Amino acid sequence: MKLIIATIKPFKLEEVREALTSVGVRGMMVTEIKGFGLQSGHTEIYRGAEYAVNFVPKVKLEIVVPDNLADEVIATIAKTAKTDKIGDGKIFVLDVESALRVRTGETNEDAL
Repeated sequence: MKLIIATIKPFKLEEVREALTSVGVRGMMVTEIKGFGLQSGHTEIYRGAEYAVNFVPKVKLEIVVPDNLADEVIATIAKTAKTDKIGDGKIFVLDVESALRVRTGETNEDAL
């Protein structure tokens, strides 16, 4: 099993969720986060005063999928979240040793 962690722009969340559902993803965790990368934030003007926005709003997706579905999920996120502008996000992939569905006691891929 693989844990896929993706950071994307917030306005892309619903489009990415729909695309992932269509390829067989049955669940995900979503967290609103702030961060910076190469863009290192930006400046904005509010009521005539300029101020620095050092952390940019993002959405973090955490998805656990069977190994055979991981490449398709990664490609789907990358294609759907892409805007061709700086700050589109990142995708990280980690191995998952085990999983357990608390309610039923199912383990590993059955728990997904």
